[in-house]
Amino acid sequence: MPNTDLATSFSGQYFVVTGSTQGLGAAVARTLAERGAAGLIICGRRRAQGEEQVRLLAQLDCQAFFVEADLEKVEDCRAIIEAARTHFGTLHGLVNCAGMSDRGTILDTSPELFDRLMAVNVRAPFFLMQEALKLMISNGVEGAVVNIQSVTGHGGQSFLSAYAASKGALAILTKNVAFSALRNRIRVNGLNIGWMDTPHEDDIQRQYHGAQDGWLEKAERAQPFGRLLKPEEVARSVAFLLSRESGMMTGSVIDLEQGVVGCTDGGSPQPNQALGGV
Repeated sequence: MPNTDLATSFSGQYFVVTGSTQGLGAAVARTLAERGAAGLIICGRRRAQGEEQVRLLAQLDCQAFFVEADLEKVEDCRAIIEAARTHFGTLHGLVNCAGMSDRGTILDTSPELFDRLMAVNVRAPFFLMQEALKLMISNGVEGAVVNIQSVTGHGGQSFLSAYAASKGALAILTKNVAFSALRNRIRVNGLNIGWMDTPHEDDIQRQYHGAQDGWLEKAERAQPFGRLLKPEEVARSVAFLLSRESGMMTGSVIDLEQGVVGCTDGGSPQPNQALGGV
């Protein structure tokens, strides 16, 4: 297989990227555009941010359309893929970037929060993939899907009980859909992301952990690589999995994190404290 020129690796191709008005999703959309993508469907809840991303992508000669969508609603998930059908007539790749990471332990997670996490982190990718695969198959496209997952899916912290369950479910879904689509030559892979520096993470740290200005610099000093993951480097890994460079790789779930799951110098992992009373 010949090497791919990165600048044109997605020339003439069309993609859907969810959660693409900021953070990782925006970085993925920008990377695909920089590498020649002909068109993108981006989506999110904030129209002003979405329209700004459309403008920025146009400067990269990429035709982009924004779909205002709430991924808790299956009809909105379907509308996103329908937008690709309407504007492009076909689809070459789907990147499920959107997700929720709200906190909750086994004791204090409400049914409402549990349902929201499952809806956004599992059900939405399911129905987005369902519609995307239908469109690819109808056009004979040997496309690719990348699901943004989390190292938390290996088990996770005590304050992320439902979130960890949702990401574990998405990992199994990734493998199942990859297997199901093998004969169609549609590849499905996942990235287990570690701690990443995004606007959403800043909001989460301040909302749930009482973080103050300067929390990021302090956190980064404590990391082995001296920083948190950056959206741009994750976006490059997404592009690899979407491109011909990854060959026939499918059903793979890759840890992208500055740690090695299962390895420790401090004995078995233990929670910092006992669960509180109810």
